[in-house]
Amino acid sequence: MLISDKAKSIEPAVSVLAHHGKSFRFAGRFLDKRQLVDCARLYRFCRFVDDLVDEASDTDAAQRELDRLKNDLELNLSTTPVIQDFIDLATQCQMQSDVISELIRGIESDLQPALIENDAGLLRYCYRVAGTVGLLMCDVLGVCDPKAKAHAIDLGIGMQLTNIARDIKEDAEMGRCYVPSQWLGEFSPQGLVESSTSESEVAIGSVQRLLSLAENFYESGRAGLRFLPPRARQGIKIAASVYREIGLLIAKRGFDVYSGRVYVSLPRKIQVALGALFSDPCRQPYAPHKSDLHVYLKGLPYAHELSR
Repeated sequence: MLISDKAKSIEPAVSVLAHHGKSFRFAGRFLDKRQLVDCARLYRFCRFVDDLVDEASDTDAAQRELDRLKNDLELNLSTTPVIQDFIDLATQCQMQSDVISELIRGIESDLQPALIENDAGLLRYCYRVAGTVGLLMCDVLGVCDPKAKAHAIDLGIGMQLTNIARDIKEDAEMGRCYVPSQWLGEFSPQGLVESSTSESEVAIGSVQRLLSLAENFYESGRAGLRFLPPRARQGIKIAASVYREIGLLIAKRGFDVYSGRVYVSLPRKIQVALGALFSDPCRQPYAPHKSDLHVYLKGLPYAHELSR
């Protein structure tokens, strides 16, 4: 069932963040009030669009809602409070319409069964649903250096790869599979639901591969933290560290996705946050962004294209 406009409009943005994005709300304590509120406004919009798809009982109805949303964004005016608030935020922060369009396109793709064939399809999907959020966060946090954009994309992709690894079984139960079919070989995506030996081995191998790939993007994301304002740098560093911790906990379980969903407990979040606060990934001289991380992102806004 689609969430009503009224229900969405009366929820403060920070409350939505606290309920649905606990790791991000935890890290938000290290942002100043304006940054926290604006980040929460962005999160609330992303959650609103995501819910239009995930909670839809009727695909056609959800598509109509998304079409109305896209029309509102094009007109820069909406009667839906959450959408209008995002339009105001986008104007305030000078967000780029092509980035917003890619975000909507990525979420919209989940209305149909996920058909990801290879690494390129996986990373382009991650760019659309999460790399774009990294770009929009740059706008919200007032990041001016254009070199920050590629690293922001990478931090979003790293988080999304972690998310896919954590939810691989749950997604399969919903008929979704973001693991490239080339990785699965002869196994069907539905086989990831099962916990028999052969399917379990394929799932564990896929999770391990996803998290290994995520590490490359986290590394690049951390390198880009130097471009953030000092207060925001601490908050985003903690958010990234806490989210990365999900993957580390999965690895400690032997990449087993059949033993229940992994959560980072509050005591562990505090421990990770303290470690992040006293670490400085920007101590080393800046090394230019690695263009090979974006080899599959050609043509997407702010992707680092290979030199010709």
